[in-house]
Amino acid sequence: MQPDKSLRPRSRMASFGHAFRGIKSLIAQEPNAKLHLVATLAVLVLGFYYRISRGEWMALIIVIAIVWLAEAFNTCIEMLCDLWTEGAFHPQVKRIKDIAAGAVLLSALAAAVTGLLIFLK
Repeated sequence: MQPDKSLRPRSRMASFGHAFRGIKSLIAQEPNAKLHLVATLAVLVLGFYYRISRGEWMALIIVIAIVWLAEAFNTCIEMLCDLWTEGAFHPQVKRIKDIAAGAVLLSALAAAVTGLLIFLK
């Protein structure tokens, strides 16, 4: 029986390359991702400046990751919807895209509240 080619080190390294290209594409082509990047960098600088605790770092890392995940999934959902409708308006697709965007907003609000609780103590 042949070993699974996807488990080979070269295949694993290639998958990391695909993932990093996806992150680069997200940041380069999505204006909101650029805002998330600026906010992420600002929070990291503030965290080091104020020497926040390990628990505070964990909270910030979790909410930052959630925002980035929500933005990435929202972008994918929007791209798939646009591909499926070929750019034509469809009320159900609008609803799907609005809900996905709402998820990003909710995650960003949770991250902002977490940051305020940590930095305005």
